[in-house]
Amino acid sequence: MFDYDLLVIGAGSAGLAAAQAAARYGTRVAIADPNYLGGTCVNRGCIPKKFMVFAADFARQQCLAKSYGWVNPSGQFDWLALRTAIDQQLAELRQSYQSKLAKAGVTVLHSSAQFVDPHQLTVGDRTVTADNVIIATGAEPVKPDLPGIDCGLTSRDMFRLETLPEQLTIVGGGYIGAEFSDVFATLGCQVTLIDKNELILPGFDHDIRQTLHQSLIDQGIRLMPETALESIKPDQSGLHVSLSGKCEDTLLADTLLLALGRSPNMTGLNLEAAGVKVEDGAIAVDDYSRTSQPSIFAIGDCTDRLPLTPVARAEGAAAAKTLFTDQPQAVSYRWVPSAVFCSPQAATVGYSEAEARAHTDLDIEVHCSRFTPLRYQLSPQDHKAMIKLVVNARSQEILGLHIVGDNASEIIQGFIPALRRGLTTAELADTIGLHPTSAEEVFGLV
Repeated sequence: MFDYDLLVIGAGSAGLAAAQAAARYGTRVAIADPNYLGGTCVNRGCIPKKFMVFAADFARQQCLAKSYGWVNPSGQFDWLALRTAIDQQLAELRQSYQSKLAKAGVTVLHSSAQFVDPHQLTVGDRTVTADNVIIATGAEPVKPDLPGIDCGLTSRDMFRLETLPEQLTIVGGGYIGAEFSDVFATLGCQVTLIDKNELILPGFDHDIRQTLHQSLIDQGIRLMPETALESIKPDQSGLHVSLSGKCEDTLLADTLLLALGRSPNMTGLNLEAAGVKVEDGAIAVDDYSRTSQPSIFAIGDCTDRLPLTPVARAEGAAAAKTLFTDQPQAVSYRWVPSAVFCSPQAATVGYSEAEARAHTDLDIEVHCSRFTPLRYQLSPQDHKAMIKLVVNARSQEILGLHIVGDNASEIIQGFIPALRRGLTTAELADTIGLHPTSAEEVFGLV
């Protein structure tokens, strides 16, 4: 007799979803994590970062208000007041998770877990057994082996800063680097963004990358493309950041953020004892999230799939359903949206133009519109928006939708069910939108 029908390792978005779903099937469930409930997203990722984005939005609104007749809209920003408010909200969220788990009958073990064999694990100072295990240990920031690298902060440290930096240098132009550069520049920091690529946001559609790259430059952020970090040397004057590539300068910064991506976190699990296979630095799984050990599943960012919170939650629910019902479920990744919370926002779903053209059996056409939203018509700010459709030329089925502009993340979600069902350009053209809005531009593209 096992102690639990299911032990979930990791109480982030994936693990919480799996534990709660499994409990609804009437199973005995425990979840083990030495850290706060909610994982990276709630405690040092998506949620606190979005609060910081909102804070920056208020600064932008103050500037925009002058164009609308507000004579003296400016105010004073208090970084510590924002930090305190965020911390209070996160504490409430963690308590909410604790209450939900208790109500569902899930046992919370506030310790790390390590495999002894496929069904036996040490959790803190005790040993537990489980019929099935779901690994949901997430990912951790990448810190390359370079001189002085420990002087650099990671994204989790940005939420604990005592004061706003005067000179913030960010290495890495993915969504974390792009979002933090936008936020801190808007809050008054001098920001330099270093990236090894020609344009920021690798993996996104080229037009999104180009538009947001230029937007950051227009905000006064110093972008240094095709440049890599070589070393960091601290002294009394600050951090001396040595670079290579297109720019071989040495920069001086008081704060350095390493936004070089994240890698699966498998530290301390002792996967070898459980017979769990690792491939290319991630836990290998099949379409149903099952590992090489039939009783052990892995979900979320510890696998080599889409590292997004909603995906992690979907994988958690699907794994529980596969384990405890006679209806195994796989997650489809074809129409998963993603967003970058800069100003303007960017949101995307489906194929980028490059991805679509890589399918040699498809003839591709592209419809793209760039415009200034009505909100900025009275403002001297050069705030551009973009809407782009990637289309199968033969069937006129829409393969990808990409939006840059205010509320892009909110706009794009309403299209996803129709896109999944084969939305065509003719159906878009026959749709009457709301006027005057930016979203109506989608219907006028074709």
